[in-house]
Amino acid sequence: MSKIGKKLIIIPAEVEVKKTVDNLEFSSKDGKKHIKVEILPYIEAKLEGDKLTFTITDEKSIQARSNWGTIRALSQNAIDGIVKGFSKILDIQGVGFRATVEGGKTLVLNIGFSHPVKMAIPEGITMSVDKNNSVTISGINKAAVGEIAAKIRALKKPNPYLGTGIKYRDEIIKKKAGKKAAAASVGGAG
Repeated sequence: MSKIGKKLIIIPAEVEVKKTVDNLEFSSKDGKKHIKVEILPYIEAKLEGDKLTFTITDEKSIQARSNWGTIRALSQNAIDGIVKGFSKILDIQGVGFRATVEGGKTLVLNIGFSHPVKMAIPEGITMSVDKNNSVTISGINKAAVGEIAAKIRALKKPNPYLGTGIKYRDEIIKKKAGKKAAAASVGGAG
């Protein structure tokens, strides 16, 4: 039994849900925000008033039990995205490292390469830069926000020796001692 799959989802008043044969469509009352979630195999969705539940159609299938918790989590994330949205904050650290947003459609990163790195901002994602070294990525789709944040971070991963690179705001990078500091502590003990 899936502990997550069994949980009931209460649909807030500001969210509308429509069930089709193989999709659940979540949208805001004003129609500006819209997310579609595909119903996974072996799962049946039941929409009764403001309650959404999921059941398994094949009790013996291991994949059905996995899909049960997954579809419930995806649906809850869609509701949370419409109600309050998701965001990730990336900090850029290094001498001369900075970021800017050009025209609301392109993120430009100067992160130590011989050329600026330009990334197109995908549809449904908004980015803002604070003090040239902090990028906030926001959107209603949790997976899309996380994916674009991971792609930006992968351009210049944090260096534990120098303390430079791109990291998540809540990520902790332990600074390591370099070769000289390590050799001095070993050599001085004798």
